[in-house]
Formats: sequence, C-alpha cells, structure tokens
Amino acid sequence: MAAATLTEEPTNARVLVVGSGGREHALAAAIAASPKVAHVAFAGGPNAGLETIAEAIDPATVEDAATGFDLIVIGPEAPLADGLADRLCAKGLAVFGPSKAAAELEASKSFTKELCTRIGVPTAKARICDELADALAAVDRMGAPLVVKADGLAAGKGVVVAETIEEARRAVKECFDGTFGAAGARVVLEERLEGPEVSLFALSDGKTVRALATARDYKRAFDGNRGPNTGGMGAISPAPDFDDAACEAAMETIVRPTLRALADDGIAYVGVLYAGLMLTKDGPKLIEYNVRFGDPECQVILPRLAGDAYSLLYATATGNLADAAIDNRGTAVGVVVAAEGYPGPVRRDEEIGGLDAVAAAGATVYHAGTRPDGDRVLSNGGRVLTVVATGADADAARGAAYGALTHLAWPGGRHRSDIGS
Repeated sequence: MAAATLTEEPTNARVLVVGSGGREHALAAAIAASPKVAHVAFAGGPNAGLETIAEAIDPATVEDAATGFDLIVIGPEAPLADGLADRLCAKGLAVFGPSKAAAELEASKSFTKELCTRIGVPTAKARICDELADALAAVDRMGAPLVVKADGLAAGKGVVVAETIEEARRAVKECFDGTFGAAGARVVLEERLEGPEVSLFALSDGKTVRALATARDYKRAFDGNRGPNTGGMGAISPAPDFDDAACEAAMETIVRPTLRALADDGIAYVGVLYAGLMLTKDGPKLIEYNVRFGDPECQVILPRLAGDAYSLLYATATGNLADAAIDNRGTAVGVVVAAEGYPGPVRRDEEIGGLDAVAAAGATVYHAGTRPDGDRVLSNGGRVLTVVATGADADAARGAAYGALTHLAWPGGRHRSDIGS
C-alpha cells in the first residue's frame, strides 16, 4: 500500500481519528488546532474530553463514514493489523497509518525478529518457538533473566521479563495455554538487554523517512520504577540523554534499514513507526516496533510540535513528507492519573473534579478512560487522564505538570510522583 496520490492539501478539511483513548484525544486536539481544519470526528467509545472537540462516530460505520473525510488518522494497532488502512486507501482516501503487511512489524514479533536478523539490525538474541516442549527446552538452555513474548497482539500484556527459570517457564505455559488467545500460539524468547529505554518516533510516506521526536515512558505502576508493568504511567519528550546525534545514529542503523527492507519486499510503510530502543553498552538496540503513536508518548510529543500537525500528517499520508516542516520546541512532561488498583481491577463511575482548574494552571488534560454524564466527568477505565505541561527544560515542564495536578479533585485517582525526574 503506497501513500495516496493526492497532492493538494485541502483547507476547510474534515478529519477522522480512529480510536478514543488518550492518544486519540491528543491527535484530535492537535489536528483541530489547525486553521485548515473545519471539522474533526472520532470513532470509538465514550471519551468526555474528545467529545468536546470532535463528533463521535459509531466505530462500526467507519469504513462507510470515512468517505466523507479528507484525512483519516488511525490511532490503535488492532485496526491497522486488521487491514483498515488498506481498505480505506482502496477507496482513494488519504490515510495516516500503515498497511496490514507493514503492520506485521507490531502484529508479529517473530516477523520483526526474523527481518532484523536478516538485515543486521542490532537487537536482542532470540529463539522463536511454535511448540510448548521446544519453548521450555529453550528456556532451560538460555537461562535467566529472559524476556518471554507472545508473538501477536496481546493488548500490551503479552511480555514478561522473567528473573528466574521458573518464572520464564510459567510465562511460556501461559502463552501456550491460551491466556493470550491466538497471540500466544507462537512465543519469542529473548535475552534481556540492559540499559535505559528510549522511544524513537519516525514518519514515513513510503518514500521519505524522517525522525519526528523521542520520548521516554515510565511503565512500572509505582515510584522508583517499582510494581507491575502498565500501559504507561507517564512520559517525557525529548528523551533525556539521547541527543540529535544519537537519534540520527539510531535512524541510520535501525529504522531506515528496516523500512528499506520492507520496501525491497514491496511493502511501502506509510505513517508513524515507533522504535522501542535499549541504550546498551554496545549502542542502541531494538526492543520492538509499534506501528502507531505510543500512549502516553503521543501526549508529550504533539504539544512540542510548533508547526501544523494536520499538514504534517496529511503530507505523510500523501507522499509529501520530504517538504513538510518538523519543528519541535521545549520539553513536555505528561503524568498519567489512573484509577486506584490499576493495572488490576478498578472502580468506575467516580466523579472527577477540578479539570478546569488544572487547565487554568497551564496544563493540558487528555482524557482516556472517562465518560460524560451531563455536566459531570466520570472515570471509565484504568488509565483515566494524562496531565501534560511544557517548559524550556525538564525541570520546568515537570514542575508545571505536578503543580497543575494539585488542582485535580478525584480521591479515587493516583499517579506517580517521579515522572520526568
């Protein structure tokens, strides 16, 4: 699937964002800020923040409704892996998001591992297993610590960093026992890489590949990177200790070779590519690829973008990325406010107050797990809000974000106090 052949950027544009989480709220807000955009819609479940700036569309009608829009931006990985971008592009629409074939970079960890091994992209040593007995034997041979990954999409829950052989064996058995459905029918076993993590985001229009931004997210539930892994408890952009030269080196050794290899196989990548990197003593190595913006990384990347987000996304979708402006400024810190108990069971339908006061204090609030109830905003999920502030540097952005958070009135919410530190 190549980028659409449209060249003239529409003004008074109508834009559809597929998805309804915090990432999609950030995308819709950045797009709606463009003077060239007349109307924004989103397709997904309830979101009290999104519904104040965008029209809600039944996600079941996306493929029919999309014909009325000038640009479709696909947020989550599942519709990309299902081929939504292919079906919309076949209708002659401008779509920001990769094809089903390109989305294999996220949908199949074994696909990515085999591709990177073939072309020499630096990544962890691994073993791919299709049978339980083979996987258990490989665990015994490889030893611990070990990373056990379900091959397919598992809603962010299919990766276990096992500190012991027994923990690795349990994780393997969970995969093959059907805990993750079809995603666990194949398992990838990897050596554990050591070092700080960085998220590198690049844009590709099928011809041109350019770095967009870097970020660091904080996966563990509690301060000091303790507790269970989550979908992300906050993020900072740009990533500390990862300068422009390091970013370009990673682009040249990891991102561009990957997309060239796809192109050589007849697969043009269109959209954003998110490379999760580990900064090892031997240089950056690829942990995994995602074929969409991260969440909460998207919430700290877009507020730093000084130019027109709609124009940039449209240029990417239509093969004109080479001439598009990418101008990042300052630092952004985003703190996720989650329902007590997350990532386990949580209470819903708790009223959230103080949102206007948080905004008045200089922060932006992106909604994820919320729903409107008349004039009230109610909690409706695990990760509920991301409070984002920008500043000249990390200290300024972090201080502004946490200062604004003091105005939030939600006893049932909790957040880490060390994001960006």
